[in-house]
Amino acid sequence: MAINIFCSHFLTTTTTTLSIPSFLPSLPPASWPSSSSSPNRIRGLSSSSSSSSSSPLMNPLAKFKELPFVSAPQRDLMLDLVSVLETRLASALLPCSLPPDVQYYQNQTGTAEASLYIRSGIPSSPVDFILGNWLHCKLPTGGTLNITSLSGYLKSLSDAPNLLFEVIQSSPTSFILILDLPPRKDLVLYPEYLKTFYEDTELDSHRQLLEKLAEVRPYFSSSLYIRAVVSPSAILVRIEAEAGETARAEEIIRDHVSPIAKEIMKVWLDLCACVEREVGEAEMLYLRKRDQIIKNKTIEIDLGSNFPRLFGQEVADRVLGVLREVYNA
Repeated sequence: MAINIFCSHFLTTTTTTLSIPSFLPSLPPASWPSSSSSPNRIRGLSSSSSSSSSSPLMNPLAKFKELPFVSAPQRDLMLDLVSVLETRLASALLPCSLPPDVQYYQNQTGTAEASLYIRSGIPSSPVDFILGNWLHCKLPTGGTLNITSLSGYLKSLSDAPNLLFEVIQSSPTSFILILDLPPRKDLVLYPEYLKTFYEDTELDSHRQLLEKLAEVRPYFSSSLYIRAVVSPSAILVRIEAEAGETARAEEIIRDHVSPIAKEIMKVWLDLCACVEREVGEAEMLYLRKRDQIIKNKTIEIDLGSNFPRLFGQEVADRVLGVLREVYNA
């Protein structure tokens, strides 16, 4: 699902077409259940098939933190990143107010389920919102797709980059990793921006280090849009251990991906989310327009087409209704 990042893009594998901010399978509609119920865009509880709608979650993080379909190293990494975000941004964030049937939802047949966690920034904070989610779905081909993601969006009060972390797992030994601070300004027109956030921080060294592993190779998206939105130092790699080498795949996540993700998270917090940057009125209008275009693209092109296939129209309308409010889309 990965509704986290603002960029909407598609890639094709041997079994399914995926998209980056959500990497959702783009399969024939007949492969997924549809809902005959009338659309429901209300933020409150509804009579959906979601199991959580009948037993509201006491803690909005509870279901999200379960991460039931990924390995222990991947779960530990995601929880560590969320913990760091929550701790560093504690005074800058509002409580999560998602309704229970958006915190967790599933389709009628139980072949797809997901959890969503969002916290918006207080009015004076440069943080717009942070968003975490996981998605698990069984594919008609017999395989499964697991996605975990975490992202941070900044308001037009700041021109600093956003944050994107996502792991797409198609088997116990095969992953696609996306880790980036996507820029919000033109790096040619503003060379000091490139120097501040990418050169001085040596972000590209993390990608170079990771790609030295035999199991890691660059991932090149077929979408020109993706390649236009991410930064020059973006980590987009495919991690593939030998068949049956699950322990090696988990070792790569634990010993190599985890420290890199934590270091990039630290850079984002130290230089972007927790720092005030002077932005003029004209630049603020530009940032607001640019950010909104990307958010709209995520909702309309990516999620709007994939969610109904995965979850049925009623659940899709409910979740997308909440996301449109958060994204102002």
